[in-house]
Amino acid sequence: MESLFRDLRVLDLSTVLAGPSVGSFFAELGATVIKIENPRTQGDVTRGWKLNNEDSNAPVSAYFSSINFGKTYRWLDLSNQEHRTEVNDLIRTSDIVLVNFKEGDDVKFGLTSEAIHAIQPSAIYASLRGFASQSERIAYDVVLQAECGFMFMNGNESSGPLKMPVAMIDVIAAHQLKEGILCALIERMRSGKGSCVRVTLEEAALTALVNQASNFLMTGAIAQRVGSLHPNIAPYGETFRCSDDKELVLAVGSNSQFLLLCEMLNLRELEKDERFSMNQHRVTNRLLLARELQSAFATNTRDYWMDKFIAHGIPAGAIRSMDEVMSSGTAQRMIRNETMDGIQTSRISSVAFKLES
Repeated sequence: MESLFRDLRVLDLSTVLAGPSVGSFFAELGATVIKIENPRTQGDVTRGWKLNNEDSNAPVSAYFSSINFGKTYRWLDLSNQEHRTEVNDLIRTSDIVLVNFKEGDDVKFGLTSEAIHAIQPSAIYASLRGFASQSERIAYDVVLQAECGFMFMNGNESSGPLKMPVAMIDVIAAHQLKEGILCALIERMRSGKGSCVRVTLEEAALTALVNQASNFLMTGAIAQRVGSLHPNIAPYGETFRCSDDKELVLAVGSNSQFLLLCEMLNLRELEKDERFSMNQHRVTNRLLLARELQSAFATNTRDYWMDKFIAHGIPAGAIRSMDEVMSSGTAQRMIRNETMDGIQTSRISSVAFKLES
């Protein structure tokens, strides 16, 4: 699968996270990806987005490394005519051109979709913008998390609104752009013609509201900050501390799973309690139910309970820190290493699917 796109050439004119991660996706699957960076501004801004413990003199950051894998780098200033000629030469041999220009910059640099197709008619012009409704607004991920409802419903009563700890809107927008590009490649196979794929972070974010959007559209319910709790299911999202001070989370989605949980915990009296007899009742009485369950989980370790859950077919998860996550066999198989500008870099793979013939 690493050579799936070996004949594909991608010109990456994007910065930050969403666009570059699309380039990395194609690079990981064998495409030739050339990333253009501006020497006047020291390249992609994320090269300088460093943790306190990173080398301030290093040419790359962990953040930059996470979404720039397998690329060739060209330092070209789009405002320099000589450099622009080189960019045009690269466009002529490109199948995909990735951009995330601010409003008007595509016109200023002569890199609109029309200009690209005048140079390379069969190219797929893949564009990311922030807001569909206000195209001139600068849009970072946290801004979209705020504007599209995620921060309002994320957190708990005491925390206030919280952003998610990864740039989830960028990630979702990148997936939307990949899907659009793959559709455009199929269309090009049929017609031989290039096309333009446009994604905004705003619209991508709205697609990810899924059940919370329908909860409002169909019942008028506005999602509130309930921590990890699920508004429609209980016990689902409740977290419990075990005897070793480690935590787990339940994802009990059916009555049969709830009965299995009660039997496993030797809490059969809960099965007969009308307050917990069906999911809707459990949602109403979830705080009381959580107190009953916590007393049981406190009697043994997280690993003990996880073994029990798996053996009994009850959906639950150990709440793992990043070091625990990255030590798993699955994560270890998905780590991709690369020397970048003389720096040893690592990231998790952007490809999770398996393609079998």
